[in-house]
Amino acid sequence: MTSPTRAQWTDAATGLPCLAHRGPCGALCGYVGVPEGHPWHGKPYGTVDAQAHGGLTFSDRCVEAVTDDGHGICHKVEPGEDDAVWWLGFDCAHAGDLCPQTSALLRRVGHPVRMRLGETYRDLAYVQSECAALAAQIAEVVA
Repeated sequence: MTSPTRAQWTDAATGLPCLAHRGPCGALCGYVGVPEGHPWHGKPYGTVDAQAHGGLTFSDRCVEAVTDDGHGICHKVEPGEDDAVWWLGFDCAHAGDLCPQTSALLRRVGHPVRMRLGETYRDLAYVQSECAALAAQIAEVVA
């Protein structure tokens, strides 16, 4: 479980900006930036017909300082990139996902924590793969 707290990259296949950050329970969350003019730009996540790990759980413009480390859901804009993206995101804190900080907290208060069968920690490589799949879905939709 050595994934970083935050990572930013550009999806190689689509050129879309992507982010990962660690949520409150210690699980990673993944986000892909939807450009202006795209049919999903500005749409609530529940109205977007896209698949991601556990389903989409986030949609918004850049949001400052919402994570424990003081970072928001926004990217450092590189030259030539759009800074008005609409972020679609998912989290890895669903049934079957291991949430490290929740488990650590339970141990600290004396709860006999045992990893349940099927619980899996979703690392950065997993989140990057899910972001690539979400980016591909975004790129497939034409205005």
